[in-house]
Amino acid sequence: MNAADLILAIDQGTTGTTCLVVDRQLKVLAKANREFPQHFPRAGWVEHDPDELWSSVLEALQEVLAAPEVDPSRIAAIGITNQRETSLVWDRATARPIHNALVWQDRRTAPACAALKNAGAEPRIRELTGLVCDPYFSGTKLAWVLDAVDGARDRAAKGDLAAGTIDTYLVWRLTGGAHVTEPSNASRTMLWPLAGGGWSDELCEQLRVPKSLLPEVRPCTAAFGESAGVPGLPDGIPIHGIAGDQQAALFGQACFQPGEAKCTYGTGAFVMLNTGATPIPSKHGLLTTVGWRIGETTTYCLEGSSFMAGAVVQWLRDQLNFFTDASEVEALAASVPDSEGLILVPGHTGLGAPHWRPHARGLIAGITRGTGRAQIARAALEGIALQITDLLSAMAADLGAPLKTLKVDGGAAANNLLMQIQADLLGVSLARPKVLETTALGAIFLAGLGVGLWSDMSELRATWAEDRTFTPAGDPEKLAALKQSWDRAVAIA
Repeated sequence: MNAADLILAIDQGTTGTTCLVVDRQLKVLAKANREFPQHFPRAGWVEHDPDELWSSVLEALQEVLAAPEVDPSRIAAIGITNQRETSLVWDRATARPIHNALVWQDRRTAPACAALKNAGAEPRIRELTGLVCDPYFSGTKLAWVLDAVDGARDRAAKGDLAAGTIDTYLVWRLTGGAHVTEPSNASRTMLWPLAGGGWSDELCEQLRVPKSLLPEVRPCTAAFGESAGVPGLPDGIPIHGIAGDQQAALFGQACFQPGEAKCTYGTGAFVMLNTGATPIPSKHGLLTTVGWRIGETTTYCLEGSSFMAGAVVQWLRDQLNFFTDASEVEALAASVPDSEGLILVPGHTGLGAPHWRPHARGLIAGITRGTGRAQIARAALEGIALQITDLLSAMAADLGAPLKTLKVDGGAAANNLLMQIQADLLGVSLARPKVLETTALGAIFLAGLGVGLWSDMSELRATWAEDRTFTPAGDPEKLAALKQSWDRAVAIA
């Protein structure tokens, strides 16, 4: 069969890149993952070397394209999903970055954000973009690079430089120079108004980011360019679907209707709720953001972000040497019935929604002589789940009604103990799909819609299949005491 009926997905994440090739029935024909290094030049600074990141993409691409089940001539389209707020600036002529990429976890622009707040700029930024003024977002990162690199602002003024989030850089490299993005990524920069209308002159001036640096914004299923000159990848394959990772996961979970929500447990943990055609301003520390735009129709979301989820487990593995494989955390944490009063606040890179305290730090409270690795591991899982409980409490307050159920995905959603702790704390059931790679699935769905492989979203909804439901089963008194201890610890983190 030589018809173009396959989708190639590139899921470019914080710690690695995954590439998948699937057919129209969503059968995975090939999958490859490549991790790449994280760089921490100073406390609170997190960078990626763009060459290492691009190498991870190339290696994963080449592995899936070489798989015996994959005929590259059958690839109908490429879909891309990406870590969102991570951003960089590069030379238009050479595609060489002028500085390492500043990762979404990077906190170096906290002083710049504090200065904007002190100048009274945050209410207007929030009104226009739905975002709080925080180092998490891309705008202040781009301004920092332009200030830190000698001559960068002059080169930007001459039109020599381009900037963007990771999706934009990947498309540039894949196509040989297309400078494009889409609204879900653009809405995370503090430079893109939720109401549309293009990059904001007002915000670009306030954040000191020249508008000429920024990419063209197209709908999520638009044609973004065609592959050209990429080793191992045939030329002429259209890129037809892009979304930031959390929006892609919401789409991949088939949360197409207002009121449907998901939580992705990746490096961080991210709750998103579809609010439909109307952006809902949050009064409880959440973000209002674009979910996706298909044709002329924009879908909006409420979002809460916790910066450390799977990264907490990586920290136990890499910095504390608790185990050699992240999957071992479940058995270690399950070896004790509870954390014996220990609380671990995952504030290693500051606290996100609904607290928004960039200078917060991680905290372990309640240590006794009996505290060991198992109690710390269990407290780490509880800390991840307690963050999400705070987010969903804020979301329920914004909506005026509690959530009835929550779809879960991401690597850490495979941890049954974490999922049960989460269900107990939330008091609602969790639905875990058979396909946990929902971020890549969202990119696949968007690319397939864009190229006509699927006709509409109802066809996509029919593909969602449940693996397991977790129902609340905790002791109410113990859970209430745990939440009280958590609240006290978060207050001093």
